[in-house]
Formats: sequence, structure tokens, C-alpha cells
Amino acid sequence: MPQAAVDPVLPADITEQARDLGPLESPAIWLTAAGAAVVVLAVTIALRHRRRVRRWGVSGTVVLVLLAAVTAVNSYVGYVRTSDDLARLFERGSGAADAIGLLLDDGDDQPDAAPASATAPHQPASNHPGPTSAGQRIDVLSLPDPAHAVPSGDNYVLLPPGYADPANTNLRYPVVYLIHGYPYGGPRDWLTSGAAPDALRNLEADHVIAPMIVVSVDLTAGVPSRDWEGLDVPGGPQLETYLARTVVPGVDQHYRTLADRRHRALGGMSGGAFAALNTGLHHLDEFATLLLALPYDDLNDSIGVLDGHPDAIAANTPRHYLPTMPFTAPISVLLTAGTGAPTDVATAHRIADALRRRGQEAVVHTEHGFNHTWHTARATLPYLLAFADQNFRSPAPTS
Repeated sequence: MPQAAVDPVLPADITEQARDLGPLESPAIWLTAAGAAVVVLAVTIALRHRRRVRRWGVSGTVVLVLLAAVTAVNSYVGYVRTSDDLARLFERGSGAADAIGLLLDDGDDQPDAAPASATAPHQPASNHPGPTSAGQRIDVLSLPDPAHAVPSGDNYVLLPPGYADPANTNLRYPVVYLIHGYPYGGPRDWLTSGAAPDALRNLEADHVIAPMIVVSVDLTAGVPSRDWEGLDVPGGPQLETYLARTVVPGVDQHYRTLADRRHRALGGMSGGAFAALNTGLHHLDEFATLLLALPYDDLNDSIGVLDGHPDAIAANTPRHYLPTMPFTAPISVLLTAGTGAPTDVATAHRIADALRRRGQEAVVHTEHGFNHTWHTARATLPYLLAFADQNFRSPAPTS
């Protein structure tokens, strides 16, 4: 019998690093800006009879108040961790407007790892070798799929140390697929806000997990501002099909993977967790493990993306179909949430209970103090990867 899935126990140094705030998340930044705004305002009031001082003082106060507000939101959300993250955000070209919009959406953008490579429709996709750090290489695998209304698809592939070593030519690796949040989400989020490269390096260095490939999937359909939820949208992009039938075969074709469901995990955060749950339940033939951070099982305000199609809504609402769905293959699920978001915790337990009633394995991990933000996703990613690893190593079930 395979070993029952459990919430992994991780070394303290890994969990502490995952919970650490980046330099641009420090409360000291927005507190300093707020304090400076108070000082400038006080000086402006004291010298209000001087027109030039008054004009510059008012302008300076407004700028500092805005800076304090944006950095306070970032401190809460945990989206921009470092100066590198900020620079990559501004590389999009819309700069501060995008930064503020992304933060207010608790969310996601596409801060980077490497430039994308273009691929002609229906030709084999190309991969662009990205940067290497401590033996870890990040590629961009370009998989546009016009047939499913996905005009671009730059998927980021994190390869383990030693992947290119000739001595490892015959080694094959399990794969974890991660989906960004919605809206304003993008595949580079898991590399920056989610700190997936750091989590992988730390886990592998401490021999907690065996080497694996992690793919951060592009489910934006070229429009990161849309709340697609990873769905096959009536009259729009077929993102669920794109993931299961284009991305997975594309990764298997280009990399040395263990190309079977037992060695594939599908995960995501927030809207990406919904997409992973819905897609994973629809494609039990492709994925044996689901990794859901900040999960939900109902479309709620995003229901409009299905344009009122009742059949599509019913087929894409796990909260409704999970309690009665047949399972043609077993699945193992880890759901993570921050205790500062009681709704997330309740939802995680509701999904887990529904899975267990259908005879499936489900584990809930809660992280103290965090909310529905990237802080929680980043802090729980090591648990998600370790959970995937324990399932990858589990003996195959016998009939």
C-alpha cells in the first residue's frame, strides 16, 4: 500500500527563509514615507505665507502620501520583494500605473527571468535558455496555441542543478506545474513574488526533496488583466485544454521528464489554485497531485467569464460537482492557507472534506498570521513542493 499523504515537516531554516520579508516589503519604508509626509506638511503649514514653499510642500506631501500608501499595500501583499522585482515590473513599460494596479488586486504581474522566444504556429515550440544560478537554469518555453485562442504562451521552466551534466543524460525528473493568480497575473510571478527558485534551491540543498522540474505556466492568453481563471472560455481562449494538451506534452517533448500522471503535480495560488483544482479534477489522467495555495472552489465574481452559459458554469464549479464526481484514478491534494484569512482556511477544509468523502487524500496546512497574499503563497511553497516530492517517491499503487 502507498504511504498516506501527510503535511511535510520541514527544517526551520527553510521555513524561516520562506517567511522572511524582502527589503521592499519592510514596514519601515512606508512608515518612513508617512513620517516624512507629516514633516513636510507641518513645514508647509508653518510657511504657508510663502507661495513657492506652499506649492512645493503640497506637491511633496501628496507624493509622500502616495508612496506611503503603495509601500504599505506592498508590505501587506508581498508582491514586490526586492529591487530586482521592481525593475522587472517596470520593464513592462507602464511602470507605476501597473505597480499600483497589481498591488491593489493582491496580485500578480509578470516580473521576469529571461526574454521570451517566438515560435510559429503549429511548429515545434522552442525553448530559450535563461539565467543560471548555483547550477539552476531557467528556460522560457514558448508554446503559443492559436487553435485554442492562446496567441502567446511563455512558460518558465526551472531545471535542477546538474540537468545539463553529461553524467545525468539518462536521468528523468518529475514535474510540478504552477499557475499564477488572476487578474494581472503572469508566469514570472512564481519566480519573483513566489520565490520558487529560492525554495527549490533550499529544499534540494537540505536534501528534503529529490531534483525536480518546476514549470510556471502562462495562462494569460496574452491578456494578463483578464480574470480567465484558467478556464475553457466560451468564445475565448481554451486555457484548460491549452494546459493539459499543449503545455504538458510540450514540456515532455523538450525535457527529460517522467511523463506519467504519478510524476506530475499541478498547483497554483488564489485564482491559480482554482484553475489547478478545476483542471486537475477534469484531467485525472494527467495529474496525480494537486498543490493549492489560497484555494477556492467557486467562481464567485469571476462567473462572468463564462458569459452565463449554465452548462459551462456547472462543469467548472468544483464546489458543486466534486461531491458526486467519479474518480477514475486516485489523487492526493495539499491545500494551504493563512490563519489571517479565515475564509481561506474554511474553504481549504471544505474542499479537503469533499475530497475525503470521495475516497481521495487531502491535507490542509495553515500558516500562522498571513492573509490572502503572496506572503502566504511564498511561505507555503516549500510545503507544497515537499508534498509533491513525497508523492513522487511513493510506490505505485498495486491493483
